[in-house]
Amino acid sequence: MRTVIHSARRIVGGEIDADAWVLLEDGRITDAGNGSWSGTVDGQEAAAIREVDASGAYLVPGFVDMHCHGGGGGSFDDGDTSRGPLTHLAHGTTSLLGSLVANPLEVLEATLRRLALDAPASATAKGFHLEGPFLAASHCGAHNPDFLTAPTVEAVDRLVEAGGGLLRQVTIAPELDPGFAAIRRLVDHKVAIAVGHTDADYDTARAAFDAGASILTHAFNAMNGLHHRAPGPVAAAFDSPHVTLELIADGHHVHDAMLRLAFQAAPGRVALITDAMAAAGCRDGSYHLGSLPVEVNDGVGRLPPGGPIAGSTLTMDAAVRRALAAGIPLPEAVAAATSVPAGAAGLDSGGAGNLAVGSPADLILLDQNLRPHRIWQAGQELPATKGQVQQD
Repeated sequence: MRTVIHSARRIVGGEIDADAWVLLEDGRITDAGNGSWSGTVDGQEAAAIREVDASGAYLVPGFVDMHCHGGGGGSFDDGDTSRGPLTHLAHGTTSLLGSLVANPLEVLEATLRRLALDAPASATAKGFHLEGPFLAASHCGAHNPDFLTAPTVEAVDRLVEAGGGLLRQVTIAPELDPGFAAIRRLVDHKVAIAVGHTDADYDTARAAFDAGASILTHAFNAMNGLHHRAPGPVAAAFDSPHVTLELIADGHHVHDAMLRLAFQAAPGRVALITDAMAAAGCRDGSYHLGSLPVEVNDGVGRLPPGGPIAGSTLTMDAAVRRALAAGIPLPEAVAAATSVPAGAAGLDSGGAGNLAVGSPADLILLDQNLRPHRIWQAGQELPATKGQVQQD
């Protein structure tokens, strides 16, 4: 069955097309255009095509979250590839990387093997991200310091092998990798390297980026901050044109002024992430992030009592709304939630994060309040999202 979504405000290439349509067939976008839809495609009458009138709603690619620990009460650390992806899919995330916190190497290997077996059953989880264990103890945040270890080539090889081709990103504190042997090995394995949870100064971070690191894990958090005589990893990322800066836009991890600064200093290189843990989509209460207990109050999780922030309860649609409220233009905010993370995580080769002809039919209609109203994944609409598009 062909489906045409028409009369949409499509956001693509940094622009908003005021009257656009796309054709979905066999799980992919097979045609697209601007202007009023004629009622036929390739000469086929509308009666044979399912028609969706967007009524001016925003049409955007499905969100791509390159840093997500779980949601809906489920955690990737526990081998759960169902509850988290389903929770975030309901908020428009059609592709994500499941993130794991620090654990002993043998535990991480076992978890990766289990996840790699289960991943094909999840249309949303497209790979995995190791946020630990190669982190600095001084900036470990909500990672168990007992499980931290220095990166080695041997450890990298073990973890990549366990991931079965689905390990896409690894966070490393580069000062723990003298000569950057582990970073270079990950480059050889075609795994993206993120600098994060680090005590690195500007020069060390810049050298790691020059050696092949291409991501800054949740910019500003768990690292030395910007200082006029000690600019640190954030400035090093600003000065490295190939580096994508992750950013948690929940109003708790990063002040709106710093969010604006990141978008201004690194245009087209900011990726909104959730860093969500199991409590995303759930009530306040007691949870775990890996081996550590987390108390969630007013939607903010912390290690008790009153310790550091532990992940988030954010969803990608809320991150986009927060970025817009902070003054980021809508096309830039959408790109930061779609094409930018897809490119950084290596998911763009499969077509994630865009609305180009030939791409997977992963897309969202956002209402006038930028809330997902209708969601398609691989051309199939989520039943719970069907309904009348809200208007101003």
